[in-house]
Amino acid sequence: MRVLIAPDKFAGTLSAVEAAEAIAAGWRQHAPADELELVPMADGGPGFVDVLHTSLGGDLLAVTVQGPYGEAVPGSVLVHDRTAYVESAQACGLHLTSQGERRPEDAGTHGVGELVAAAIDSGATRVVVGLGGSATNDGGAGLLAALGASATPPEALTAGATGLAALETVDLTAARDRTAGVELVAASDVDNPLLGLRGAINVFGPQKGIAEDRLQAVDALLERLAVATDRKTANAKGAGAAGGLGFALLLLGATRTPGLDVVADAVGLAERARRCDLVVTGEGAFDFSSRGGKVPYGVAAVAAEALQPCIALAGQVLVGSREMRALGVESAYSMVDLVGEERSFADPAGSLAALAARTARSWSR
Repeated sequence: MRVLIAPDKFAGTLSAVEAAEAIAAGWRQHAPADELELVPMADGGPGFVDVLHTSLGGDLLAVTVQGPYGEAVPGSVLVHDRTAYVESAQACGLHLTSQGERRPEDAGTHGVGELVAAAIDSGATRVVVGLGGSATNDGGAGLLAALGASATPPEALTAGATGLAALETVDLTAARDRTAGVELVAASDVDNPLLGLRGAINVFGPQKGIAEDRLQAVDALLERLAVATDRKTANAKGAGAAGGLGFALLLLGATRTPGLDVVADAVGLAERARRCDLVVTGEGAFDFSSRGGKVPYGVAAVAAEALQPCIALAGQVLVGSREMRALGVESAYSMVDLVGEERSFADPAGSLAALAARTARSWSR
């Protein structure tokens, strides 16, 4: 039997690569003769570059860039066949600072611009920027500055959302020249605009630490950036991705593509699904929000097109059978139900392997 193993990360415990390896290890305990193909997945957020490097190979270029508060952080650019892949979370991710140290109105995206610059300098003719998991809310102002944009006053683009309070004018000429001749792709499953009730701040700001009574004020700061550049682009789908990084990339001529589609196309997921007998996906919490562009839903859709069954392994399963099938998943299995919550967090790889071994009893022929 041929089994395609294509999970997302289990947030806070296992990367997508580690999750795929754990599922495979457990599956082999019960069905050692099965042919397993591991294709870890991502949607543009943390793990984007790691997942693509595992499946595609290519060259990883090490780069040191500015973190969300100006500190030096390590990053990497994956170059494969003249396409460079950048993971914005490496430079501005929420995971880079502890919850008590976050300053969501001061965090900036200058380091993401440095990663994009390194990708261009590598000779790539196409640069794909994975968006997700950011700690920032500056509308991509820092990225624009890193690529050469200027402003009045000069420091307005480099002090997070706070800096935009003094913003008067923005000149994008140098930044557009820097990216000229390069196809830019904003890889994100978020289709929110930059501003308003469905915008970057009102929808995603609270999870980054913006207080409820500050949402309107910070949204107004991003509107200053939009007015100084291109108010129409602020309404585009995906402009609100990653605290407005999507907006900055769109200003530079980027096209928006769902991050999951970028990964699925790059690793040939559809073709691999057609060759298998069963698709196994997974994530930390499998719930109805998985329909909102998350990996299991996307993998299940690919499996359905290939006329193959898809099952999910998760830390927790929070949907019933009817909702599960609405997501395109035949069955979903929970680590917490099998080994308990304490063990699931204490030994996530071992617990996931145990769940996979148990699941293989039902599905391996």
